[in-house]
Parts: sequence; structure tokens; C-alpha cells
Amino acid sequence: MPPMRVCAQCGGKFHRVHRTFWQRFNYLAVYRCRRCPHEVRIPRPHTYHFGEFCRCPKCGTLRVVKLKARDKIDPMYGGPLNWLERLAGGTLHHCCFCRVQFFDRRPLDPQASRVSARPGEESGNLARGDETGRRPVPQQVAPEEVARARTKSKSG
Repeated sequence: MPPMRVCAQCGGKFHRVHRTFWQRFNYLAVYRCRRCPHEVRIPRPHTYHFGEFCRCPKCGTLRVVKLKARDKIDPMYGGPLNWLERLAGGTLHHCCFCRVQFFDRRPLDPQASRVSARPGEESGNLARGDETGRRPVPQQVAPEEVARARTKSKSG
């Protein structure tokens, strides 16, 4: 099923439709609303390597952090595209949702820290009480700090 089971425009239910020949290369599935012509397309993972900002190659989230050094606990994302990103001068990044490390040459999305993991929740500066709404600057995180934060969250 699509990430949302009802249409955002009319509230109708989605059903899966046949993809065209060209859609098969870029989308895993295409869903269409039963009431209106609204479509939802689920992208293939290789499409995450194209775009303006850095994305996790496994889940596609923009909420990734830049690492200074490799973390020995979390696995490195494999594959030829990750290897090419490293050869092209990409920097090391980490996805906290998939817990994978990967290389990417694109910059971090400045608005990704304001996007929440759950709908209806605010995060970023506005959630901390900053009335100006300024975007926080993404920071580099050392692997030791990531491991320390994990042990604190597991024990507490």
C-alpha cells in the first residue's frame, strides 16, 4: 500500500494501477485514487542517487548527518553507486533510521531538520521555542558521539 491509504485531495481510497513501460524503470508501484485522478508513485531506490540534496540510499530520507570518520558499529551501504560516489569525492554520511553509512557528494538539505518523522509533529527550531523560525545549520557528528547517544537512549 502507499504510505497514505487515503487520498489527500478527496479522502478516497487508493488502488494499484498498471505502470507504463517507462514507469517500470523509475517506480516500484503506482497508486490512483478511486474518486479523483490523483496518483501516488513509489520510487525505486536507484532514483535516490539523483537530485539536489543528499538522501539515504536505502530509505530515501533527507534527514541524514555528516560523519567525520567511519563508525565501526553500523554497516557501510554497499553497491556500485556508493563506490562511485566515494570515487567522485563524496563525504561520509549516516542515516539514523536505517543505521547505514554511505558516501554522497551532494550537500545536506537545509530544510530536512525541520521535517518531522511523524505527521503533525514539528521539529527543528520552532519546536524548541525559537520564534524566528531560522533553520539550524547541519553539523558534523563524530562516530563516538553517535555511539554515546545510542547507549544513553538504550539505558534510559
